[in-house]
Amino acid sequence: MKTLIIYTSQTGFTKKYAQWLAERMQGDVLDLKAAKKKGASFYDAYEAIVYAGWVMAGKVVKADWFFGKAPDWKEKRLAIMAVGGSPNDNPDVETAMKTLLTEEQRRYMKAFYCQGGFDHDKMKWPSKVAMKMFTSALRKKKDEKSRQVAEFISQSYDISDVKFIEPVASYLLGGS
Repeated sequence: MKTLIIYTSQTGFTKKYAQWLAERMQGDVLDLKAAKKKGASFYDAYEAIVYAGWVMAGKVVKADWFFGKAPDWKEKRLAIMAVGGSPNDNPDVETAMKTLLTEEQRRYMKAFYCQGGFDHDKMKWPSKVAMKMFTSALRKKKDEKSRQVAEFISQSYDISDVKFIEPVASYLLGGS
C-alpha cells in the first residue's frame, strides 16, 4: 500500500515517529511545509495518508490542514497520529483522543496516540513559557498526582518507542 506520512514536529519526537512509520510501511515522509506546497494531484498516487502532529493542550498542532484535505481523500486509508509527552495509559490521553475526531471524520479516518516526551532545550520560546506556566499551576494544586506530574514534565525526557506505531501500521494494512 503506497503510504505518505506528513508531519510537523517541534522537538523531534513526531518526526521520529513519522520516520519509523514510513520505514515500517515502506512509505514516503514529508514535512508539513513541503506538503502544503504540493498540488492536489500529488496525493493521487497514495492509497494511505497519515498526518502526524504533536499535541499541545489536548489538540494536535496544525491538524486543521489535514482535516481540511481529508474529505477529498475519503477513498484512501486515513489516519492521524498524535504524539505527546503523556504516557499512552494516561486517562487524559484517552479523553483527548475521543474528542479529536468528529463523528463524521470517524467514518473515514482513525486517530492514534504515541507517547513521545519533552525536550525543553528544543522547544520554541512560546512553548517553553506555556510549559512553565502549566508546571507552575500543577505544583500549586493540592493533590499529589498533579504535583508529581509537574515534577515529571519539568525535566526533558524521552518515552518514545517504535512499538507504538504498530497499531497505526496494522490499521493502514487493512486492520480495524
